[in-house]
Amino acid sequence: MIASSEDALICDMAETYGILDYRALPLPLAATLAAGLRETSRSKMRLSGAHAAPDTLLHAAAVDWLATLAWMQSENGRKNINRPRPVLEIFTGDHKADNPVVAFDSAADFEAERARILGEVNRYGD
Repeated sequence: MIASSEDALICDMAETYGILDYRALPLPLAATLAAGLRETSRSKMRLSGAHAAPDTLLHAAAVDWLATLAWMQSENGRKNINRPRPVLEIFTGDHKADNPVVAFDSAADFEAERARILGEVNRYGD
């Protein structure tokens, strides 16, 4: 646990047991207390690779199903357009950004792209 994130372990020990300096404890006791942390503790979630607690994932799934059911009853649902975006993707790390990050090799490249974008905006009268 220490190797993955010592800060998370310190926070978990302080929150759960009120121990601010786990290094002052005998090693077997510190290991026992670390193993006894709840599954939703920072340390255990980091070790398991979880992005959110199981109850949060269940809530997000319920919201997604409710939104999908409501959408199906709407005019958009009948036309199969504008499907609601799943909230669960945010917690599982599966969502993709609407605006991907763009990097430039030089200031000149940036200025050229900026001029192109502004030219398009001005062309449409915005």
